[in-house]
Amino acid sequence: MNTNNILTISVNKALKELYAIDNFQPSFQKTKPDFEGDLTLVTFNLTKETKLSPDAIGKAIGDFIVQNEPLVKSYNVVKGFLNISFTNTFWLDYFVATCNNTNIGIKEFGSSGRTIMLEYSSPNTNKPLHLGHVRNNLLGFSVAKILEANGHKVIKANLVNDRGIHICKSMLAWKKFGNGETPATSGLKGDHLVGKYYVEFDKIYKAQINELLEKGIPKDEAEKKADIIIEAQTMLQQWEAGNKEVIDLWKTMNGWVYDGFKETYNNLGVSFDKMYYESNTYLLGKEIIKEGLNKTIFYKKENNSIAIDLSSEGLDEKIVMRGDGTSVYITQDIGTAIERFKEFPELKQLIYTVGNEQDYHFKVLFKILEKLGHVWAKECYHLSYGMVELPEGKMKSREGTVVDADDLLNEMYNTAAKTTAELGKVDGFTEDELKHLYKTISLGALKYFILKVDPKKKMLFNPAESIDFNGHTGPFIQYTHARIKSLIRKAETTNSFDNSKIELNKIETELIKLIYDFDAVVEEAGKLYNPGIIANYVYELTKLYNRFYHDHNILKEENKDVKNFRLSLSKTCASIISNAMGMLGIIVPERM
Repeated sequence: MNTNNILTISVNKALKELYAIDNFQPSFQKTKPDFEGDLTLVTFNLTKETKLSPDAIGKAIGDFIVQNEPLVKSYNVVKGFLNISFTNTFWLDYFVATCNNTNIGIKEFGSSGRTIMLEYSSPNTNKPLHLGHVRNNLLGFSVAKILEANGHKVIKANLVNDRGIHICKSMLAWKKFGNGETPATSGLKGDHLVGKYYVEFDKIYKAQINELLEKGIPKDEAEKKADIIIEAQTMLQQWEAGNKEVIDLWKTMNGWVYDGFKETYNNLGVSFDKMYYESNTYLLGKEIIKEGLNKTIFYKKENNSIAIDLSSEGLDEKIVMRGDGTSVYITQDIGTAIERFKEFPELKQLIYTVGNEQDYHFKVLFKILEKLGHVWAKECYHLSYGMVELPEGKMKSREGTVVDADDLLNEMYNTAAKTTAELGKVDGFTEDELKHLYKTISLGALKYFILKVDPKKKMLFNPAESIDFNGHTGPFIQYTHARIKSLIRKAETTNSFDNSKIELNKIETELIKLIYDFDAVVEEAGKLYNPGIIANYVYELTKLYNRFYHDHNILKEENKDVKNFRLSLSKTCASIISNAMGMLGIIVPERM
């Protein structure tokens, strides 16, 4: 029985006997670190029925529970908050019942009966992935793992933005200035090669705008009249008309990019269950808009565009189809969402991992889907996250000032190799084992540094800070896991222990309490879609374990029962570290 259930029964017994109050639903919270206790009951909502002060109620309930519940050892009351402490016997019994479970925090896949589609990545095929994409991919993949740990079935989806004017810019620049260059002839990854011509287009475009400005043409007009942008728009029209030459070039260059993306995804350790392509979905939604027009959900404006008025919902008017009959971005999103629920009838929720600059877009999208009569619209969720910035400021793709994902991964690998070697942690490794270790440490550092931050917050990324074996970092946690595994290997066997002979010390009790909390931590992280909750929990567990390891004998402990208990405690901590880091997409090595 868990702590909440024990106290719920005890509190209700107390209330019935002391005040003749039946069927009270007590709400418990974890006791704040500043106070002694394991769980806290707020007593303010009992003052009306009892006619007593919160402190008096707390003292009466506390006295009753200590006298009648042998697993509760003490209590204290602070300003109406009843803080309750359990006995060491309770915590030890819990540990004995749990220590052989290597899947703490992980529910059986699909046991919730809930299927969720989680979309992340959604790159454009005109440039390689950059640091912003890295946060998106790591966040989406981690949230998927956390939702799976909560027993949900998760479909990891990627909608590739492979069409539009931005794609044509790269295509046109390559056609005009590429001289037939390919990934094979240039030695560049395909996505890097295409991105090179996206930057080239922007340079020429800006030069042409400046020429027009010098002739006295206003900026807005110059941006529309520059020759190269007119050519790009013509190419887009040709693509939409099915021009064979344009389509063949599009297929070739997108193929280069897909190969490049695949390599980066593999290096990042992220994957997808379902791939969607905007070139296949961009027409979806047009018929739905027409149907909504007939049902007066939408209305036609004087210029023949179709819109919806959401002012009564605290939003604005939104155009959902242009006057010339072409779709806007939200048209596609409406159609794609509906198609996904048709494709997967079991789907209960659709989550979009997209930066917070699109917050308004998704409010509008979900409201339109709701007005179209889709009950599942209320279950759609925008997993919004803050931008990643560098010490020198924001990144700009068109100007080529982004932190490239591949370059970042290489830099992290080199830093991990240098730091690990300097610390002398490479003895006994073969060359291949070292390469695997450096990759494991570098990815652990990158992922942990990004995921420990609340997704909603903007973050400043500094690679040098992320690889530190003694700080609030992935390598610190990875090293602790390897240390425990080494300890267990040296022990050779972990024998059982007689728990009647174990007297828990303070730090052992605190470790067991943290182990006990892990299920609730995973549940909270799943409800809030926040890997940072897992990341910060596992850091606290790791930090506390290191104190325990430093302060107490384990292998040298002479009492066999105490020794085996401490080995078992260490082994359980290693399992939770592995499970928690796995939910962040991070591998923990067996040795370092």
